[in-house]
Amino acid sequence: MLDYFWFDPTRMPGIYIHIPFCHQACSYCDFHFSTQVKAKNDLVGALAREIHLRRNYLKGKPLTTIYFGGGTPSIIGVDQIKELLRAIADNHAIEINPEVTLEANPEDLTSEKAEALIAAGVNRLSIGIQSFRDEDLRLMNRSHDAKHAVQSVRNAQAAGFKNISVDLIYGVPGLSDDDWKKNMEQVFALDVQHLSCYSLTIEPRTAFAKWIKEGQMRSPDEEQSSTQFELLMDHAPVAGFEHYEISNFAKPGFLSRHNTSYWLGEPYVGIGPSAHSYDIHSRQWNISNNASYIQSIAEGKVPLEREELTRSDKFNEMILTSLRTAWGIYEKRILENFGEERAEEFSRKADVWMQKGMLELRDKHYVLTRSGKHFADRIAGDFFILLNKNNS
Repeated sequence: MLDYFWFDPTRMPGIYIHIPFCHQACSYCDFHFSTQVKAKNDLVGALAREIHLRRNYLKGKPLTTIYFGGGTPSIIGVDQIKELLRAIADNHAIEINPEVTLEANPEDLTSEKAEALIAAGVNRLSIGIQSFRDEDLRLMNRSHDAKHAVQSVRNAQAAGFKNISVDLIYGVPGLSDDDWKKNMEQVFALDVQHLSCYSLTIEPRTAFAKWIKEGQMRSPDEEQSSTQFELLMDHAPVAGFEHYEISNFAKPGFLSRHNTSYWLGEPYVGIGPSAHSYDIHSRQWNISNNASYIQSIAEGKVPLEREELTRSDKFNEMILTSLRTAWGIYEKRILENFGEERAEEFSRKADVWMQKGMLELRDKHYVLTRSGKHFADRIAGDFFILLNKNNS
């Protein structure tokens, strides 16, 4: 049974390193990346320099998590991963036994690469498998096939990785409920520790959006996506996974410490093109252009924009992130941080959703019910509307 109070409010921050390179463009992806890797060495050098330039952002607090995301971090060499880890160690205090995650594509995880990564200090892998069906992988324009997907996990396990997360996507056109069950059966059989499972969404400026507009592909079926989410919630607990965030499932002791810090509103620093940083009072984001980023860092300037967060912003973010988690929203936190009037207003609105069976009050925490998990964004948005009326 998941302990809803497992987290420690004194937990320390994390660092995110954005590696903006991919082998090819996935049909569903709208993240910042480039398939042109000629500037890879220059980019890694710039990342190391930004780590130094931003060394005071977290005010000397030691790091508990390091996360290489992208893009596809596994596309760069292990020596470059080591270079960035050295830069982090040279500029930050680091807690004992930090969680060091690297996102990887299956085709990059050869036995040799997996062994080198664990020797370099990476202790957690997030493998972007997305599906064990070749039909889905071709539709998504992934650069691996189902055989590579399975082998990548086995290579990582043989190398000594004991904390492996796998990404899967459901609601894909052509993916039947039986196909989705087979995907789940395959990942359960691989005995990984963590799952991140996402309903396919169509983002603007992606190949999927273009194909749907041109009639070459049908839109995802919301009812089918909902059914497949239900199947996931049925089968994952049987396989030993705890559903601790809308899209995330973990075996006991293997919650993603880095991502959980985001959901708990803890500070973090983001390094690289398009990376975001958060210090509780403001949010910053770097320019989403590799060449301009490299040039600016070479001149000793971090190319970023900054937004000061109002009380309303902070409330909205707390609702958006906390409501998605298994521990939900602690009613005392609203009272202490936003005042009695807002806490009472929140409680009145929450009562409406509780009467609809979408929320429940569990040990003074407002938590989404199973039905409510299907409507998390809609429920959160209802609280935003309530807040924005106050405009504070």
